[in-house]
Amino acid sequence: MRAAYYQGNRTIGVGACVPVEPATGQVQIRVSHCGVCGTDLHLFKGHMDHRVRMPQVIGHEMSGTVEAAGPGAGDWKPGDRVTVRPLDPCGACPACLAGNGHVCLKLKFIGIDEPGAFQALWTVPAHTIHRVPAGLPLDHAALIEPVAVACHDVRLGDIQPGEYAVVIGGGPIGAVVALVARQAGARVLVTEINPFRIGLLRSLGLDVADPRETDLVKFVHEQTGGAGADAVFEVSGSEAGSAVMSDLLRVRGRVILVAVYSKLTPVNLHRFFWRELRLIGARVYEPCDFDQAIALLASGEQPFTRLITGVYPLDGLQRGLEEMGRGADVMKILVDCQS
Repeated sequence: MRAAYYQGNRTIGVGACVPVEPATGQVQIRVSHCGVCGTDLHLFKGHMDHRVRMPQVIGHEMSGTVEAAGPGAGDWKPGDRVTVRPLDPCGACPACLAGNGHVCLKLKFIGIDEPGAFQALWTVPAHTIHRVPAGLPLDHAALIEPVAVACHDVRLGDIQPGEYAVVIGGGPIGAVVALVARQAGARVLVTEINPFRIGLLRSLGLDVADPRETDLVKFVHEQTGGAGADAVFEVSGSEAGSAVMSDLLRVRGRVILVAVYSKLTPVNLHRFFWRELRLIGARVYEPCDFDQAIALLASGEQPFTRLITGVYPLDGLQRGLEEMGRGADVMKILVDCQS
């Protein structure tokens, strides 16, 4: 059995997996597949070295089966098909006591602050586990976590049937946000500059505009009879995205901030005042978002699985991260952790 370890300096090493026997309240999982996400890329680039203890296994978008359960871990048994909501809140801070453990003030993100899922056997707290239905293949179930992100974003954005929503940034998270918003009944426009992503998104039936070729403000206002969009999801994390998001909105429209901004970025606050706009921060997910994501994937109503552009063996993680970093023709890469 093997594991992939982030070693710093943009290097992933593959070595022996060191299984951890589940203690009280823990479950050991045989990991089937794990997705490679933007957070993993940030880790790979060294942006979070202050949070990891190298060499460390990373990864958190996963699926698998229960291998063993420790005392007090509930009724989980070997063979149960599961995914993990990789959040470990403290349970005692003001956010947790108010019922907002997903934004715990001392939150540990499993796969960053604690070892992650790019390994054959992974031990996690039992409270993080969700059941995967029998009809959902385990490779497809590795999409549950990113779809849960989108479910959280769309839920906090209060998207209603018939509304017009713009998703700025058509990468993996922007793509699933667009699909979940469409499932909620919205008309969706995605903005993207990568030609491969544009083609893939259009093949999914989504409207896509390249902001280098299209005047987005003019186009959105033409599409909405001069009113503007009801909601804008800022997923790009770019200064261009933050600059245009408020200009796209109708009076009392909503910006749902999905991207992580690492530095102060100018925002047109006058526009927020003048049009009574709302800015909504949306971070990770809650249990209900995982439940919705599982139901959506199991239903097959949206083509989430077509976002998978490659399945690599464990020793292909380095290659996958490098491809993502240079903007290659990939969308969602999965790693087969039993390969």
